[in-house]
Amino acid sequence: MLESFFVNILFIVLPMLLINVFFDMNERRYEKLFFLFFFALSMILCMNFPFVLEAGVIYDLRYIPFTIVALYGGYKGVFPLFVLLNIQRFIIGGEGAFQSFVLATVVFIVLPLMSKRFKAYHSKKRVIIGVYSAVIVVLVYLLALALFLGELTSEFWTLAFYALTIQASVMAINLILIEKMISNKKKREYILWAEQLHVMGELSASVSHELRNPLTATKGFLQLLATSETNTSKDQLYIDYSLKEVKQAEKILNDYLAFSKPQSEHMIYSDLKEEIQYVKDMLLPFATIHNVKIRFHFSNSLKKKYDQNQMKQCLLNLLNNGILSMKEKGGILSITVKEEGKNIIIRIADDGIGMTKDELRHLGKPYYSFRKDGTGLGMLMVYGTIVKLNGNIDVQSKVGEGTIFTIAIPT
Repeated sequence: MLESFFVNILFIVLPMLLINVFFDMNERRYEKLFFLFFFALSMILCMNFPFVLEAGVIYDLRYIPFTIVALYGGYKGVFPLFVLLNIQRFIIGGEGAFQSFVLATVVFIVLPLMSKRFKAYHSKKRVIIGVYSAVIVVLVYLLALALFLGELTSEFWTLAFYALTIQASVMAINLILIEKMISNKKKREYILWAEQLHVMGELSASVSHELRNPLTATKGFLQLLATSETNTSKDQLYIDYSLKEVKQAEKILNDYLAFSKPQSEHMIYSDLKEEIQYVKDMLLPFATIHNVKIRFHFSNSLKKKYDQNQMKQCLLNLLNNGILSMKEKGGILSITVKEEGKNIIIRIADDGIGMTKDELRHLGKPYYSFRKDGTGLGMLMVYGTIVKLNGNIDVQSKVGEGTIFTIAIPT
């Protein structure tokens, strides 16, 4: 029995090792197919090498990979495993095949219902919920087994004890591995972001200052020319075009300047309330024009040292994007600032057009913008400001339903 236990452990952990070695968890279609294949293989191997007790009772860890895929992948992900599980069980044959089918069906119906909410929880809570789910599946299995056996012997209670402890501990190990892989992926992405933003900041500080002076002079002369009474209509058209392009160039330079290092004269130690209130009040008329209501809730007592100007610009970009995403039909822009442990949490949610998964992957990259007149530097500035504070940005979005930005800033 001990040998079968360790073999089952190997089957369960094997997919984690293969995924970690060969894939970078970018959620590409072919990667998802390989993930399903690995977990399906793990489940089938567990069923073919089960624990066999003296009374003839057979037990295995098939529901650990099944539960993991159901929670992370929902109905679409777990359906192939549901089919394979039942086919394999009927191939194995013997008593209890029908009961196994009923249990698998119940688990298949119930667990994926939790998937959407499960993925929205933070890492530790996902581990806890996953372990609880595994334990509940075992309890349902034991209940079905008790009804099948009729008389509950000491061997049944021994099985119950080992099944519960093994299922809970192995599930916890696997979920911790999965969450660690997800965490490592996010850390690699943020290290890359930090490096890119550092280079951008160094370049922008020097180049932007050098270019602003000749641009300002050019803009002044063009404005002076625009007031001349001797201009023909064609001259005036060319001047207007030139002024428009100069203003666009100034906008790009201002966005670049936002990447420069925090200025000491702008550094403050505060709780973010003043900056968020200022940006909210400034955008209120713009929101009203587009039939957008702003809801603001503040319950934070933690403080952080930051560049006030950069923080205002960061919040301005986020709130402005939220309003623009709802300009066609209106909606509600919700701003919540609270504390969780030693982190300041800023949550900005809108009812706008939302983003696709591909758009989410490109979010914050230079010159990638969803608007025709956008430069993409606004969101890059947002990420740059938060990275400088050692913070983290999580974005959840669905097309047609809206977007939620969750920013965690450690104090």
